[in-house]
Amino acid sequence: MRRSAGLILVLGLVALALWATGVVTIKINPPTTQHASASPFWQEVSGEAPLPQVLRIWVDLAKTAKPAVVNVSTTQRGAARGPLSDDFFRRFFERGPREETPRGRQSLGSGVIASSDGYIVTNFHVVRGADAIVVRLADQSEYPAKLIGNDSKSDLALLKIDARGLPAMPFGNSDRLEVGEPVMAIGNPFGLDQSVTTGIVSAKERFIGSGPYDDFIQTDASVNPGNSGGPLVDTRGALVGINTAIFSQTGGSVGIGFAIPVNTAKDVLRQLRESGKVVRGYLGVAVTPTTPEARKAAKLSGSHGALVAEVVSGSPAAAAGLKPGDVIARFNGDEIQDPHDLTRRVAGTPPGTQVKLDVVRADGGTVTLTPKLSELRDTRAAEDR
Repeated sequence: MRRSAGLILVLGLVALALWATGVVTIKINPPTTQHASASPFWQEVSGEAPLPQVLRIWVDLAKTAKPAVVNVSTTQRGAARGPLSDDFFRRFFERGPREETPRGRQSLGSGVIASSDGYIVTNFHVVRGADAIVVRLADQSEYPAKLIGNDSKSDLALLKIDARGLPAMPFGNSDRLEVGEPVMAIGNPFGLDQSVTTGIVSAKERFIGSGPYDDFIQTDASVNPGNSGGPLVDTRGALVGINTAIFSQTGGSVGIGFAIPVNTAKDVLRQLRESGKVVRGYLGVAVTPTTPEARKAAKLSGSHGALVAEVVSGSPAAAAGLKPGDVIARFNGDEIQDPHDLTRRVAGTPPGTQVKLDVVRADGGTVTLTPKLSELRDTRAAEDR
């Protein structure tokens, strides 16, 4: 035992001496169960899977359209009603009782570049009452903007910034839009720049009670406060509408948004650029949808047309011989679908133009009248027709 212990001691001393001099090295490996590995424990996709072409269109569309979308901010130096203060648009965009805008508060909306030399389209309710307007482009550069003109009846405004070579968005044809057609909305909801949502055209020619010229495109693309003034874009990358309102009981998007058709905006913007205001034709009648009784008396087979309920004394309608109970069936040869259709056609015709009205009398007889439209004034009665 003593000899074994002595031998072990001698061997230990020799091993220690060899380790100390570097002749022998010792490597200790931890248990394999505790070994840390940098390898992922998930499965990686090998290679890059291409996006299906039917979906790739949205990516390409966003890249093309986003540079033409801007952020619009306004400042009121004193206590003033905010840009959403119009009673109608407050119903759509705000909750709670009306409040005065605090001094110096900035409000945010969207806009779209209409021309490379700095003309920008937005909603009138975005810039209403503003003492200063600032436009921020997609590259984050900012410019002071001048209000060239506005039209409260269509809720459109035209701004101008001192810039050149801007990425303008081409205007499309909203009359060619079909229900079910895919569209993209771009804007700054709640101040979040360059947000993109997609959906379809849910309906056309929507009347939502904002005024006599309602002709909205309804879409289920998500639109929220801050999207106002931003573009609704079709799959060709063309502007087909200006996002204006939402219907919501909570203040958030529920898939019912409304946009001003670009064809409506074209007529308004042309006049705003030239004169800063919009001049509309005036006929001087109050009209309602045709009733079953009126259709029976006038021997009409369909529900189209506009029933004359009132004729304003001294108006072009009175001078031409229109009477209450008449049904206006055609305007310059085009069939009138309903009272709103007549309103839009009259308003879109320059004052001084002689128009042709095909009228069905209460006794079933038909006459053709040719009134000369006058200019619509803000004090006009008879629902602006």
